[in-house]
Amino acid sequence: MSSYLKLSGISKTYGQFTALQAVDLDIEKGEFVTFLGPSGSGKTTTLMIIAGFETATSGSVDVAGKSLFGLAPHERNIGIVFQNYGLFPHKTAAENVYFPLQMRGWDKGRGLKRAAEMLDLVGLKDFGHRHPKELSGGQQQRVALARALVFEPSLLLLDEPLGALDKNLREQMQIEIKRIQRALGVTTIFVTHDQSEAMSMSDRIVVFEKGRVQQVASPLEIYHKPQTKFVAGFIGESNLIDATIADAIKGEAACPALDMVEYPPTDTVTNDAPVTLMIRPEHIKLSRSPISGRKNVRMKVETIVNYGDNALVIGRVASQQMRVRVLGADVVIIQEGEECCISWTRDCVYAIAS
Repeated sequence: MSSYLKLSGISKTYGQFTALQAVDLDIEKGEFVTFLGPSGSGKTTTLMIIAGFETATSGSVDVAGKSLFGLAPHERNIGIVFQNYGLFPHKTAAENVYFPLQMRGWDKGRGLKRAAEMLDLVGLKDFGHRHPKELSGGQQQRVALARALVFEPSLLLLDEPLGALDKNLREQMQIEIKRIQRALGVTTIFVTHDQSEAMSMSDRIVVFEKGRVQQVASPLEIYHKPQTKFVAGFIGESNLIDATIADAIKGEAACPALDMVEYPPTDTVTNDAPVTLMIRPEHIKLSRSPISGRKNVRMKVETIVNYGDNALVIGRVASQQMRVRVLGADVVIIQEGEECCISWTRDCVYAIAS
């Protein structure tokens, strides 16, 4: 498929501060793409440039082959939902949703009918007569979403829209937003710093750090094959181990604390090169004794954090801290302060070029 939204060389500076550095990105029509990164990484600035609320210092934004250069936000046919929703308190839910159509010259009767259809789509069929103060946070968010979609936008931009909701409602709305996006097929960009939102909702994730794009890939590829040490550390929990390649062909790396560690060979590293080895905590087994056919090392347990259905065991192998994720029932075999054996297979190790 050809690129629908294309960002080419987008940079943004504020005086001496560089917020974005040469961001290139291609998004296909109908994709759900999440901009993920810590605060100040550049994800919201990129979104605001697409929306037209910020002007890039250099670079271009094209939608369906047409440049957005010089167009005001209301001329871009883009739907936007912010964290604070931005609903008109004196208007009903239906009137809020109708408002973008009113601005486009729609007849009121026809516009309110369209608004009712959108409220039905977001699960608020019988709430059109209510004002925002009569709606819950989740319901207000649905109204804002309906308002952003009612005029059939070219793009839907969501700037941390779930941040004000409690955990259960946030998870419910993740499912709802994805359902609505799929039903309409609208190209969507979702900005968040929440990894679980990005992993559960996205077709692809764009990881930002210090104004640069670190990686663009599917959630599973981002998780299992991070391209940089930053991505490996930012996405999920990781054991990141500094090592040196001993044999690139065999897939062997030397680590001071863990001795020789085997990994699936990759052509991205060469002999004697520094490397970061990543092992996810859930890929490590905890036991009293060594397990045959696996890399086994002894670990001194320092902390056990119990979550009920699972537990995080944090310990130390010489100077290397290690984190192990186990089922809650399995953690009874070990206590804080004791020694245990941890083990993994070579397929659980991923080498990242330093």
